[in-house]
Amino acid sequence: MARTKQFKAESKKLLDMMINSIYTHKEIFLRELISNASDAIDKLYFLSLTDSSVNKSREDFRIKLSVDRENRTLTIEDNGIGMSGEELEANLGTIAKSGSFSFKQENEKQEDIDIIGQFGVGFYSAFMVSRKVVVESRRFGEDTAYRWESEGAEGYRIEECEKAETGTKITLYIKDNTEEENFDEYLEQYRISSIVKKYSDFIRYPIVMDWTSSRRKEGEDNQWEEYTEEKVLNSMVPMWKKDKKELSREDYSNFYHEQFHDYSEPLKEIHYKVEGNATYSALLYIPKKAPHNYYGRDFEKGLQLYSSGVMIMDKCEDLLPDYFGFVKGLVDSEDLSLNISRELLQHDRQLKIIAANIEKKIKNELSKAMKDDREGYEEFFRSFGLGLKFGIYNTYGACRDVLEDLLMFVSSNDKKLTTLSEYVDRCPESQENIYYACGETVDKIEMLPQTELAKEKGIEILYMTEPVDEFVAKILEIYKGKKFVNISAEDFDVSTEDEKNALRTLNEENKDMFLSMKEALGEKVADVRFTHKLRNHPVCLVSEGDISIEMQKVLNSLPNSNGIKAQLALEINKDHPIVDKLKALYESDKEMLAKYAAVLYAQARLIEGLPVENPTELTDLICEIMVK
Repeated sequence: MARTKQFKAESKKLLDMMINSIYTHKEIFLRELISNASDAIDKLYFLSLTDSSVNKSREDFRIKLSVDRENRTLTIEDNGIGMSGEELEANLGTIAKSGSFSFKQENEKQEDIDIIGQFGVGFYSAFMVSRKVVVESRRFGEDTAYRWESEGAEGYRIEECEKAETGTKITLYIKDNTEEENFDEYLEQYRISSIVKKYSDFIRYPIVMDWTSSRRKEGEDNQWEEYTEEKVLNSMVPMWKKDKKELSREDYSNFYHEQFHDYSEPLKEIHYKVEGNATYSALLYIPKKAPHNYYGRDFEKGLQLYSSGVMIMDKCEDLLPDYFGFVKGLVDSEDLSLNISRELLQHDRQLKIIAANIEKKIKNELSKAMKDDREGYEEFFRSFGLGLKFGIYNTYGACRDVLEDLLMFVSSNDKKLTTLSEYVDRCPESQENIYYACGETVDKIEMLPQTELAKEKGIEILYMTEPVDEFVAKILEIYKGKKFVNISAEDFDVSTEDEKNALRTLNEENKDMFLSMKEALGEKVADVRFTHKLRNHPVCLVSEGDISIEMQKVLNSLPNSNGIKAQLALEINKDHPIVDKLKALYESDKEMLAKYAAVLYAQARLIEGLPVENPTELTDLICEIMVK
């Protein structure tokens, strides 16, 4: 006898919300129904281990999909444990009731029970694409089968029906197309196959479908005929659950190419399993080359997230910090407390534990690669090093312990990449600082006047050519007890105490001349003085304070920079012939001294790669000086 019932008022609201809000992608419905079918088979298989009347081996179980385009139906059928009338009422009549979850609770002391379908409301995702859903099910050990039928939130109907075999058959009556939605796609065999491949490829039982293809008729060159064969849509065995000893480098490489569509070889693959506070398997890949959009706004980081072989999320951002966003791969956790809500998933404690473990693993593997495959690591760093540096910058140094030993900069010794640790290991014990210089390219840095003295003194310099580099040095401040010092800053001084005292005396003797030159330059410089840091060049600019010349360039290239200025000092080579000319002009022609000061300041700006503020005025001054 048929029984027609109404959903409770709160269930109606939940169903409506779920259909219209919770699931972002409608294709998810097939994942949910296949997972439920897999659960039903799991239950019967589990029973077969202790009950000989089941009379089925693991190889007998399957999930079958069928499409009827004419009647607009999609059918999902399993030969699992099935449901009685009471179970249909309990599991499908109450929204958010999960039979799989109850089964797991009842058998929680048993080992090797892995039930996927703990979503509760997942079955009702079918209504996102269906105008009507019919469930026909026969419970193992019972003679009577039951049909559950519903057209949505208004209610459902349960009645007895004919079903020859144990299991469940779900028939979806697919909605008609609308202006906004194309529901025909869920009646296309290739679309169904792609959804299975995406979400359910590693379900442990075969998912089969009658597949229609064309072939040339035998003996007829231009005659074609359609034929149908049963096709298995899923691969069933997740590679990451295999023993690493069974897998070759080629196996890992092929999986990487197929799954992540990168046809260059990765730097490393990371395959491991963790049991403890969070139990999960992970298969991660560190690429050598960045995709074309890696530093663009449209790049999406994240790992694929699976639960017992079923994909839950294609890009789970919370499993990777931004600075390791280049990592590709997947995580499969059996005990992750999944929710249909992405927001709830993001706050899952297990997920946070997994993410922290993955971060440590990636850092350790990159450190190993640096030692074991230096050439490969340097290729990787040229692609992704900028992201590692931004990791330190964007977190204000909070992740320095993770990243600082992975950074590399070009060394003045051999123009090759070196790490901070290698630089410090090469330093003389007496050297207290890590010296660096900033510029657009290595060649331009080498032309800086300050570079001459450092090289003459045998000091190794780190060449920083990325806009973020000096900001990173400022944030790190100290590495292994050594302070970062810019050779273009005022605190760069490698002279002896006697040399420093002699320079102070010389500057004091000429302070009036410098005051006159500073007055001529106005607010352009904070000071004018002699220096012993130069060899052949006549002048240079040095920065005073926290903002250097290169930082000024970077900051002023950003929107809304408001003309940020470094505090600069004009330093004049105390041993250059220009000094005698300046002293003579101070005694005889202070007006011409002011013009010389302007020219020297302009020269210093050009050397630093800064624009000349008034080119016309500068050329006029040079011509005036030349004809004197």
